[in-house]
Amino acid sequence: MWIVVTGGSGSGKSAFAEEKAMELEPEEKIYIATMEPYDEESFRRIKRHQQMRKEKKFRTLECYRHLEKAKIEPETTILLECMSNLVANEMFHPEGRGEKCGDAIWEGLVHLSSRCRNLVVVTNNVFDDGQQYDEGSMRYLEILADINERMAARADGFYEVVCGIPLAWKKEQK
Repeated sequence: MWIVVTGGSGSGKSAFAEEKAMELEPEEKIYIATMEPYDEESFRRIKRHQQMRKEKKFRTLECYRHLEKAKIEPETTILLECMSNLVANEMFHPEGRGEKCGDAIWEGLVHLSSRCRNLVVVTNNVFDDGQQYDEGSMRYLEILADINERMAARADGFYEVVCGIPLAWKKEQK
């Protein structure tokens, strides 16, 4: 089962994605954290997300880049949060893949989906502001959009969370 959850910042997508992951079997649940902390705000966000899933018994695996190298036990449920951080890390970090990261990230997702029983991926809707950005930011948005489109096509379920309300664009069959 592959489920994708998208939404804007503060939309409730993380909580909904965690609920979806909790509904899925098996017992072993892995939270792949992609947000590499750089400042006080990022440490606060990480702490808040850790509190949100404290009782949910996720094992956390920090994976900021090179998703295809993640060591995943078979038959697990994976919650990957979030794709927008992973794309930024791969694209802009010196140890990342730069502007050609899209296919490598996709291969990493395919690797995960082939190893686990269930994959829940959180991504961001950062496309609705109508702004034009510098060339690097526009390339980032193109890569993220391409990966989001690929995931939507492949996913069994695709949800958008708006103001805490999940909208099912594609609902998985159990």
